[in-house]
Amino acid sequence: MHQLKVVQLTKYYKQAQALAGLSFEVENGEFVAVIGRSGAGKSTLLRCINRMIEPTAGQVLFNGTDVRNLRNRDLRRLRTGIGMIFQHYNLVHRQTVLENVLHGRLGFKSDWDGIVGNYTHAEKQHALEIIAKLGLDQHTYSRCDTLSGGQKQRVGIARALVQDPQLILCDEPIASLDPSSAKVIMDHLRTICREMGITVIVNLHQVDVALKYSDRIMGVKAGTLVYDGKPDKLSKKLIHEIYGTETGDLIDE
Repeated sequence: MHQLKVVQLTKYYKQAQALAGLSFEVENGEFVAVIGRSGAGKSTLLRCINRMIEPTAGQVLFNGTDVRNLRNRDLRRLRTGIGMIFQHYNLVHRQTVLENVLHGRLGFKSDWDGIVGNYTHAEKQHALEIIAKLGLDQHTYSRCDTLSGGQKQRVGIARALVQDPQLILCDEPIASLDPSSAKVIMDHLRTICREMGITVIVNLHQVDVALKYSDRIMGVKAGTLVYDGKPDKLSKKLIHEIYGTETGDLIDE
């Protein structure tokens, strides 16, 4: 059974079609890069997988369960297995690194325990171990508004990892970062995939980064899947088709 199976996924925003019947399957432990222009439907695709956005039609099967059929507690339980990393971090900046990382456990908590921050000793220890693994242990008790962009994104990764997810969705995780910080983030994501066996699906603008890090690339254009294959089979002609622009600027970023 495929870990993730998407069948004819379609999304309309009023009259505008964002996704036009996408179908694909992802195996456990794959590192998949999704590339395409801004507005191609990449972010909508990721948000439909975990139902942050409601699809208009189609199926999203995660470990055989159709995400679209779930409600309330069942949807919340399924989402604990899917981590999410955002371009703009989505952190509570007045709180510490540890507090933000522990937010990844909220899906396992009652509303009251979540409000009062009632975490177990084991959960706190797990969070501390992940923070250290990501090289943030010197900032464990620092407020997140004192961190650099790259450090904030590592907090976002730690928050996703503390869920013990099977799949991590990354929506333009390096778009706001300088090249050095971007490399650190991509190296961490690849290590997570390789060493922890967690499936990673990452939206990227940078074709060169997708070519370097991914096992597989999906090219999205106007809500349709125009390429799905190995990085070494992605020709300049195909890149031009995906982006509708000259390829040199994209590959040499």
